[in-house]
Amino acid sequence: MDQVSLRAVARTEAGTRPSRRLRRGGHIPGVVYGRGLEPIAVAVATRDLFSVLHTAAGLNALISLDVDGSKVLTVAREIQRHPVRGDITHLDFIQVSLTEPIQADVLIDFQGIPVGVSQDGGVVETIETTVSIRALPAEIPTSIAVDISALEVGDTLLLGDLPSIAGVEYVDDAERPLATVLHPRIVEEAEAVPEEGEEPGADADGAEDTAGRDRGEGAGGEG
Repeated sequence: MDQVSLRAVARTEAGTRPSRRLRRGGHIPGVVYGRGLEPIAVAVATRDLFSVLHTAAGLNALISLDVDGSKVLTVAREIQRHPVRGDITHLDFIQVSLTEPIQADVLIDFQGIPVGVSQDGGVVETIETTVSIRALPAEIPTSIAVDISALEVGDTLLLGDLPSIAGVEYVDDAERPLATVLHPRIVEEAEAVPEEGEEPGADADGAEDTAGRDRGEGAGGEG
């Protein structure tokens, strides 16, 4: 994995108001952490950070962070985002060593069409889209490809089914489900369950069938 460079400036002001001013000025506040390293409050340009985190390595990019002329090899972690816009509002830069493994979340690349879908009309349900691994920073894969074409209806792909990769250790339980092929009837039944507040006897337009009620009221009318 190649390194990408990012310039940062140390900041002396902390708190909500200074951080808001930074963001309005096109910068993102952050903190640099590391073993034997005093935490450093920094700010990076929003555009530069976007470019760094949108390479093939994504959020696992190796970032050579230049803090006022002093370079630190880092990865981005603890990324906070605006709840509506999704913009990054704060993040941590964790110092790493090329000779020490770190933990990272990597995308799972599901490849192929299961026979349970192509031949039996089943539906693939993706349970997990990422998997946690440990590896040297430079050996973290951008994604992990797994062929799901042999899955039949009722089959489940487990974490233990993922391919072995030299230098990569899977962190989670090998029995953790990642994807499954559902029978089409199960999907149809799930879609047919009435939503909360909906009357079970409602017709397709959501209106009640009141014919029986009308007949009862007529039998007990005036006379």
